[in-house]
Amino acid sequence: MVADKFVNTFRRYAVETERKTGISAIFTLAQAALESGWGERAVGNMFFGVKDTDGLNGNEQLLTTTEYSTKPDLKFPEVISVEKVIRNGKEMYKYKVKDWFRRYDTPEQSFTDHANFFIRNKRYAEALKVKGDAMAFAEAIAKAGYATDPSYATTLKAVIKTVKRYY
Repeated sequence: MVADKFVNTFRRYAVETERKTGISAIFTLAQAALESGWGERAVGNMFFGVKDTDGLNGNEQLLTTTEYSTKPDLKFPEVISVEKVIRNGKEMYKYKVKDWFRRYDTPEQSFTDHANFFIRNKRYAEALKVKGDAMAFAEAIAKAGYATDPSYATTLKAVIKTVKRYY
């Protein structure tokens, strides 16, 4: 889906989430776009890559994803490949794996659950202090360890700039 269509289609869910939680709608749209490939990989209305830790209760799906780690021996339900790479000058391992992710009945459920994820997790307490500022919140969640990709904040901020053009 192209950026303008994505923003127009999903803006209402991000605005409603901002109303409920105070987390910037622009941030939420940008992160949804980044995590789902502008909606192309939102299988089961899963826009944010929220993991499902048990894979047992019916609200999960096993999907292919990429993870980065400094460890060469992480465990996943299925490991497709592991490749040694350099990211931001740091030696890491790039995993292509299958892992459990949440599945939602509607996009709104996904957007709301994602916002509540930040609110429920204490490691994002500092980030929530800047939740209304899309760029600052992107930096803060990355600093708190949101993603395994060391370039996550930079990439997310570039998407935020694109979303702002169509918001």
